[in-house]
Amino acid sequence: MLEDRTTAVSPGTPWPAAYPKGYAVVDVETTGLARDDRIISAAVYRLDERGEVEDHWYTLVNPERDPGPVWIHGLTSETLEGAPLFTDIAEEFSARLDGRVLVAHNAVFDWQMIAREYARAKAEAPVRQRLCTIALSKELGLPLSNHKLETLAAHFGVVQRRAHHALDDARVLAEAFRPSLRAAAAGNVRLPLLECRPLTEWSDTPRIGPQASGGQGGYRPSSWRPSRKRPACPHPNPGRYEDGKPLRQGMRVAFSGDTSIDRELLEDRAAEAGLHVSTSISRLTSLLVTNDPDSGTSKVLKARQFGTPVVDEAAFGQLLRDVAPATGT
Repeated sequence: MLEDRTTAVSPGTPWPAAYPKGYAVVDVETTGLARDDRIISAAVYRLDERGEVEDHWYTLVNPERDPGPVWIHGLTSETLEGAPLFTDIAEEFSARLDGRVLVAHNAVFDWQMIAREYARAKAEAPVRQRLCTIALSKELGLPLSNHKLETLAAHFGVVQRRAHHALDDARVLAEAFRPSLRAAAAGNVRLPLLECRPLTEWSDTPRIGPQASGGQGGYRPSSWRPSRKRPACPHPNPGRYEDGKPLRQGMRVAFSGDTSIDRELLEDRAAEAGLHVSTSISRLTSLLVTNDPDSGTSKVLKARQFGTPVVDEAAFGQLLRDVAPATGT
């Protein structure tokens, strides 16, 4: 545990050799949160190994469809009409990402949107690892009341000028990431790096009705999908997950919201590890996995009501690596 989690690394302190040599701090604005939603603007701040800004880049992107929640990002169809397509900016985007760790706030979301755009363009983003600043703040034990970007920014005294504008959000995150990175280096904290796997499948479901009109109906927080019939979990439920301890076979796990890894694949991995994949939340649920704990979905609300532990996809992926055997085996 770091005694002073915002202490900068002194000039004479060796930098951890295992740390990456460069970062690409990224923010994307999108037409929504579902698998068929598109990027409408993107920004990248390139940082050196110690978090110093090298340069930055910003572009609008024509999604070739309704822009979604204009009341959030402010980008109208008229604004985006003359913007380049993603295929037009993919090469420049790649140059900004190449050889660097992608850094984002709730990085699983930004990565999934970027990976799907590259998949549509029949290409791959030159990114092999990502770092979520939410996960890093947890590793550092920062005293944050929630995991919103504005809360992290306020902790480090970074002023937001235009929330939900990709360029300003990327700037804010870059400025907040620098002291976080230095605090981690000062304490020799392991960075929560996760693998970035390119996607080969995506969804381009056509919009109908009010979704094509440019109204608020164009924004959908998630896509409905039928549940899959799975064999019964052979292990008894050992109870709730406890922070700092491993998952145990038989634990009942539920998922809410969009995920970077295809939901069915993520559920398959959980089931193969001996966990009970549940489609609902009850008092027996051991853990809820969601990348948006403030979304207000029925599962999130029930998790709060029942006191069910909640982790994001990144943390769940790490927990899946070492699931303890079922009790009594």
